[in-house]
Amino acid sequence: MALKMRQSLAALEEQFRHDIQVEQVQSEHLRRHAAWRTRSRRREKEKKRSSVRFWLLVLSLIATAIAVTVAMFETLYYLLG
Repeated sequence: MALKMRQSLAALEEQFRHDIQVEQVQSEHLRRHAAWRTRSRRREKEKKRSSVRFWLLVLSLIATAIAVTVAMFETLYYLLG
């Protein structure tokens, strides 16, 4: 009877070790997946931010060109008129 109990304890210990290893692998996989999702979200947010900044730059350049052109022609009109 004692031999059978030792074998069952050894089997339980082996199963416990196996379960711990499986949990470690799963937790590492979950950690990596979460890190990947975080990087992906950060890249997407930065891409959107960059796009908005680009269009704001384009609009400000166009507005500046229009303002300079209008000011130049008004100055010419006042100087010649």
